[in-house]
Amino acid sequence: MPVAVPSADTGGRSVLEGAFALLGALERVQVAGLTRLGADCGLPKTTAYRLLEQLVDLGAVERCAGGYRMGPRLFRLGQRWQPHPGLRAATWESARRLAQMTGAMVGVNVLREGQTLVLDWTAGAPDAVRDQLRLDVVWPWFTAAGKVLVAGAPPRLPLGPQPATWHREAAVIREEGVAFDREELVTGVCCVAVPLKGPGGATVAALSAVTDAGHRLDRLADVVQRAGRTISAGLRGR
Repeated sequence: MPVAVPSADTGGRSVLEGAFALLGALERVQVAGLTRLGADCGLPKTTAYRLLEQLVDLGAVERCAGGYRMGPRLFRLGQRWQPHPGLRAATWESARRLAQMTGAMVGVNVLREGQTLVLDWTAGAPDAVRDQLRLDVVWPWFTAAGKVLVAGAPPRLPLGPQPATWHREAAVIREEGVAFDREELVTGVCCVAVPLKGPGGATVAALSAVTDAGHRLDRLADVVQRAGRTISAGLRGR
């Protein structure tokens, strides 16, 4: 359904809205031609073309055989984003060791706009698990990592409808310091996640280990919790 966007000729704010609408459309469809992008964003074709070409000049979009797709500049900018200072540096070595030790796919996750975002994946899981995950970086909030983040977040976090059992489950997660996904999202794929805590004990991210359904999650949880404590100590400067 088209997203209504004011004409890009009416001022700077409308130009930005139009440009971000086009980027959002490319995020959804990956590759598309001018006609479809303009229609999806509710932009006149001439306006969509002008904005897309400006984004191409900036490296935010690039031309391809199918029309347009995301450009390398957005990739570089995205690699620099982190919601807590030093998060990437604090997690890199521990995530690598955890992946080598367990054979799991290790992720560093944050919660934004009601979704679980994966800042980094560290390879380690069997090929079948990697194939099923497709290394996606955006997941629903109710992943194991998302549960950890929501359980440690301030009350009244806007997430939409929640299961009737969520408050009880969240209390258990806070008490035990770990959350599980036993094939709840992807058949054959399980996950263990623990909170990463910064100064003051606030949960700033989650560390997750994704593996196949044959893995002993209780044993995996012990190893992931140890790695989480090491990372949290680093985030607190200890």
